Amino acid sequence: MSPRAYRLLFWVALLLLVVVALGALRSILLPFAVGLVVAYILAPTVGRLERWGVSRTLASLFVLAVFLFGVACIFILLVPLIEGQIVKLIARTPYLVALMQEQVGNLMQLLQERLPAEEVAKLRDLLGTKLGEALTWIVAILQGMITSSFAVLNILSLIVVTPIVAFFLLRDWQAIVGYIDSYVPRQSLATVREQAHIVSDTLVGFVHGQALVCLILAIYYAIALSIVGLESAVALGFLIGILAIIPIAGVTMALILSLGLAALQCGQWAQVFMVAGVFAFGQTIEGYVLTPKLIGDRIHLHPVWVIFALFAGGTLAGFVGVLVAVPAAAVIGVLIRFALQRYRQSTLYDSRDAAPEPVRRRSRV
Repeated sequence: MSPRAYRLLFWVALLLLVVVALGALRSILLPFAVGLVVAYILAPTVGRLERWGVSRTLASLFVLAVFLFGVACIFILLVPLIEGQIVKLIARTPYLVALMQEQVGNLMQLLQERLPAEEVAKLRDLLGTKLGEALTWIVAILQGMITSSFAVLNILSLIVVTPIVAFFLLRDWQAIVGYIDSYVPRQSLATVREQAHIVSDTLVGFVHGQALVCLILAIYYAIALSIVGLESAVALGFLIGILAIIPIAGVTMALILSLGLAALQCGQWAQVFMVAGVFAFGQTIEGYVLTPKLIGDRIHLHPVWVIFALFAGGTLAGFVGVLVAVPAAAVIGVLIRFALQRYRQSTLYDSRDAAPEPVRRRSRV
């Protein structure tokens, strides 16, 4: 076996080992994954302070403290407000159910006056079936989010362990990178560094693009829900912007909460439909304009690949998988493009570029 084949076998075996290890430890990965993400985002700021003469330890501690203080302020402002709204919503749930039953009854009575009895019966059965399926789907989503993010992954460990992990990673970031760099095969060092730089640029583009998407969505929902007349619209818009980090599940939670608050505050279908329209327009803009332009173009991923990555991440690693699906897909995309580039330069793709083998003459006996 040639040295090139040995190197390829080494990288494939290393990749498989990492995938198997991550799969076996996925139930405890959340605090470490979040700590790594926080350290990766804050590392440039720490490096800048270090170049200004501040020690690495003090710079890491200061930057992390400022970051945690900002996160704590967000939760202190939002959690009591949202908690109060949810408590009111739960208390008014029987009233909302009765109101919905009354409205559906009025609609069925109107249809009975205009349609044959058989058609009305079919419509009633279809409506009951679809409402049951929708309720089951919503309950399954909420149950999955609760069991995956709180029970299995243990939110307490996220709060306690993540800052510790982030601090040590920030403090030793350069040493860790240098340590990993020292074990890269020397003949592949330039290639690995080049691809690592591309991966880093891709992840930075994803972080910046996702932050812009969250900010734009927060401003849009705060203004739009205020125009609709929903109470606490600014705080709710800010919450929706934060939940946009969690694909699909975040907007589902925000939609359910907003529709419930609209029904609670007004008790009329008009405002509920207006809130639904606000979300429909917002998600259309996000899906067709913001995400493709601000995230997709920066990480060079097709929207279909992004959707597949979200489903695959959720299936393989639950809540953690959904969070890291898009950046992981971006990294895999970089590696696949590199592999395809090398393949097209190899003789496996076009053997005409290879030098012809010399013809051996048979010796006469």
